Amino acid sequence: MIKNFKWLLLVTLTFVACNNEDETIVTNSSNGLPLTSGSADFSKFVAIGNSLTSGYSDGALFIEGQKGAYPNILAQQFALVGGGEFKTPFMNDNLGGFSSGGNALPVSLGLGVRKFFNGCAPQDVSGISGTVLGSSIAANGPYNNTGVPGAKCIDLVTPGFAATNPYFARFATSPTQTVLEYANLQTPTFFSLWIGSNDVLGYALKGGDATLAQITPSVGGVGVGFNESYNALVNSLTANGAKGVVANIPYVTSIPMFTTITVNPVAPYTYNDDRETGCGPFPATTADIAVINLINTNLFSKLNAMLPDRFNLLSTTTNNPLLIVDESLEDKNSLIVYAARNSGDPVLASLATYLGITYGKARQTKNGDLIPLTTKGTIGTTNTSLPAPILAQGLGAYGITYPLNDKDVLVPSEIEEIRLATVAFNTTIKAAAEAKGLAFVDANAFMNQIANGGISENGYNVTSSFATGGGFSLDGVHPSPRGYALIANKFIEAINAKYGSNLKGVNLYDYRIMFPSSL
Repeated sequence: MIKNFKWLLLVTLTFVACNNEDETIVTNSSNGLPLTSGSADFSKFVAIGNSLTSGYSDGALFIEGQKGAYPNILAQQFALVGGGEFKTPFMNDNLGGFSSGGNALPVSLGLGVRKFFNGCAPQDVSGISGTVLGSSIAANGPYNNTGVPGAKCIDLVTPGFAATNPYFARFATSPTQTVLEYANLQTPTFFSLWIGSNDVLGYALKGGDATLAQITPSVGGVGVGFNESYNALVNSLTANGAKGVVANIPYVTSIPMFTTITVNPVAPYTYNDDRETGCGPFPATTADIAVINLINTNLFSKLNAMLPDRFNLLSTTTNNPLLIVDESLEDKNSLIVYAARNSGDPVLASLATYLGITYGKARQTKNGDLIPLTTKGTIGTTNTSLPAPILAQGLGAYGITYPLNDKDVLVPSEIEEIRLATVAFNTTIKAAAEAKGLAFVDANAFMNQIANGGISENGYNVTSSFATGGGFSLDGVHPSPRGYALIANKFIEAINAKYGSNLKGVNLYDYRIMFPSSL
């Protein structure tokens, strides 16, 4: 039925060209007084965290992205008031990812090259990374930026993390060393700590499928539970009198990864492959309409008759919802089987058992659901594991005639789990900051602002609109250069407020919103 399902056009994108980068950042405070560090000592600054700390952007870690990491921006401002050298464990080039034996590693490993915008959609840059998997740069350290892509809070205090994380393995000085131990070897006088988003993000990216990823529990020992692990980090980093700044966790469900695809994303023109060229959208052809009508006849008219609260006919004129599994629903398997067997339709009767199993806990997407950007590549593809008679009826297209799996969509009950976990983690973070007298950045609050209208600074309104909002990179999770600059300014505000410094924030004008294909 759906032979060559066209790429689902998520959003028609335009973007702003890179800004002039010649303007000099102002180094004096707004009141004209000389800059001062206040009660803070920035002579040995160490940043600890995850990909957000490392400067990860556009789906990869690469040199130019690392240069724009918020700790690197902070270090540049600290240098104006006595801050020392700040070393970063740079990748070997601006491709990102790793190679092995002269070959690029599969993107499926999460180690792919960076993305750029080709005028219609994100696309991987060409080339093979010069960063070889398993190579070490530890001898050139120590490195002040110890941000490790993929790290959870519990990972930073877990011995042997380097064995499972190639980014930490590059600069760790021993295979059993923890990230916290590496940071403390430098005896920091000031630190930044932003960790915890991956403790909920992994679960969210897997659509709340607990068989594939789990939220870190709040309780449990160091390396197991979030609370004890986070307090161990803060207690250790402050043990020698170091001051620092910590940030809480944004609601990950508010980032473009989860807000870009709407609950009615399937345009009528995508149901048949008409070989249109360009970005679209395009008008629905007679072939598209014929496919939609066939799906309605073979499937949705029958499901609607059985369960009108879950299924509606597809439209030939407006965008349509996706077909999903919702494990929170009452299983209507027996109802569907009974109705199919007594329909008087021999084909329907022969498929009764299959229909009950497949659609008993299925429904169409509705307001409150969240569809990750990563699901885009699944929509419309065929579940080839289905029996031939099922495929012959055109019932194997994911999200169209066959339900997307639990891992592909977040339903409201799963979103609430993520929210509650985030609230609990943020309570622990705030309490630790208060107990140790640290500067505190309410990242959850300002990220919520970005997601709801944006934050205006230096004449720019930074929002979370995918690719065009200026706040996020093309992976839908990590900030753009301008987004990292805004984050650095929020950290500076918190540091000034806590320690009496008068550091000047950077000008967003000097930071682009996306990288070109060639760097």
